[in-house]
Amino acid sequence: MLAAFSLILRRFGLEEKGAVLVEMTLITPLMISLSAGVFEFGNLLHQKLLIEAGLNDGARFAARCNQTLNPNCATYARNIAATGTYDCGGNCNVASRVTGWLPSAVTVNLNYLVIPVTTDPNTGLQNYSSSTSSVRVVQLSTSFTYTGVSLLNYIRLGPITFSAAHQERYIGS
Repeated sequence: MLAAFSLILRRFGLEEKGAVLVEMTLITPLMISLSAGVFEFGNLLHQKLLIEAGLNDGARFAARCNQTLNPNCATYARNIAATGTYDCGGNCNVASRVTGWLPSAVTVNLNYLVIPVTTDPNTGLQNYSSSTSSVRVVQLSTSFTYTGVSLLNYIRLGPITFSAAHQERYIGS
């Protein structure tokens, strides 16, 4: 009986029919998971880059907006950051750069830094070239929770929250 069992195992070991099927059965779940992970990471990175570009655009607008002539500088900068336009027509949810990222999630600080312009007594050089006694810096910042498709939730990495900010030297008057 042991000899018969040994003969069956030997013949099974020499048989090559179905070897590709076994290999594909083992490799396919790994390859699908790997492909899904690459797709999800690419989507996360794309959304982060869109948010950073929006903050850059909004901060650039806020740095050049004359607050005396236009009291809505912060609101417009917020809308530009999240939607790409200063006036989203009351429907900012539809026009957002990233689904779920709204203008209300963008923080605008028009006086983030006020740096006094000083002159080095030894060299006579100023720390900033400015016609005023101080230099102002505006900052836009946000925090966004990426929920993803499902792979991150499936492996229990849950929602990922990333933060971004952009600063620009104030040029307006």
